[in-house]
Amino acid sequence: MGQWEGLRTEAYRDIVGVWTVCYGETKGVRPGDSYSKAECDAMLAREIIAYEAALDRCLTADVPIGMRVALVSWTYNVGPAAACRSTLLRKANAGDLTGACNELPRWNRAGGRVIRGLTNRRMSERAMCLKALEA
Repeated sequence: MGQWEGLRTEAYRDIVGVWTVCYGETKGVRPGDSYSKAECDAMLAREIIAYEAALDRCLTADVPIGMRVALVSWTYNVGPAAACRSTLLRKANAGDLTGACNELPRWNRAGGRVIRGLTNRRMSERAMCLKALEA
């Protein structure tokens, strides 16, 4: 996830104006917040565990590890509430794993606009997801 989120140790406003820091952390971030790389790395590790647990509460299908990694990355970016309400997870839970992977590119908007970086991220997550199904 770090490769897509990027590391910024000083708080900044993201593309839709949300205060963000480290690898895309938004919870409780205020202007002027600052962290070391080690603090950001630890924060990301904790968040990945939390987002994976949130995904596990609504993903009932057994999926290959590569697909799981792609879905945790996506959930980290879109949030567990949106992930759990999604057509993507409905398809996965119904056993349509290929269909679920193919939903990822639809999640390429922020503030109602298509964002090139999100399009690139979703295509990468989709490729990882589909590759896991080939194995």
